[in-house]
Amino acid sequence: MSLTHPKYAANDGIIAEAQAALGDALLHAREEVGEIALHIHRDHLVPAMTILRDQLKYQQLMEIAGVDWPERPLRFEAVYCLLSLTRNHRIRVHVATNEADPIPSVTGLWPVAGWLEREVYDMYGVLFEGNPDLRRILTDYGFRGHPQRKDFPLTGYVELRYSETEKRVVYEPVKLAQDLRTFDFLSPWEGAQYVLPGDEKAQPQAPGAQTPLKADEIAKEGVKK
Repeated sequence: MSLTHPKYAANDGIIAEAQAALGDALLHAREEVGEIALHIHRDHLVPAMTILRDQLKYQQLMEIAGVDWPERPLRFEAVYCLLSLTRNHRIRVHVATNEADPIPSVTGLWPVAGWLEREVYDMYGVLFEGNPDLRRILTDYGFRGHPQRKDFPLTGYVELRYSETEKRVVYEPVKLAQDLRTFDFLSPWEGAQYVLPGDEKAQPQAPGAQTPLKADEIAKEGVKK
């Protein structure tokens, strides 16, 4: 059954309205794949978010996501997803920063931002100035590094296990078993040129040994008898 109202409002006039309301705080705006992204200067984030919430009626902060662009001078972006209930519309607000310069916290506008900023800090190492409890939220105590950075190794730096001798959880540097980490890129249909573990019985037998019969040969021998 078709809906009597659109799933969301159109983007017509949204960028022009944001440009007029935000002024110099708006670096640039773009519409792509049906979504509007507003790039805001880091120092003007809180006043700009106040305008978006109170004047343009984007009442709810739905999410804060992190993005890592290692090749950029400002390699990190914090992406704020805003929802307007009265306008039935969504926008994204992008703020760029580096590893050292903090982004102003928006916990004074949306208290839920405290948890969301902690997640971005934990995963990317982005700092938020004014967050009253900026500490890790997903990784373990004493975790080193930020897992969502693109230069973070997929295996991490340390691994943990329970030690029976010490009767506690211990942290150790990651040790990779290399015997199963060789890749030959051979076609599985052509078969490998070496003996796979467990396939020793399928290798050719010594000269003079009787070759085992195949299934169809066994059937033929049974018919002869």
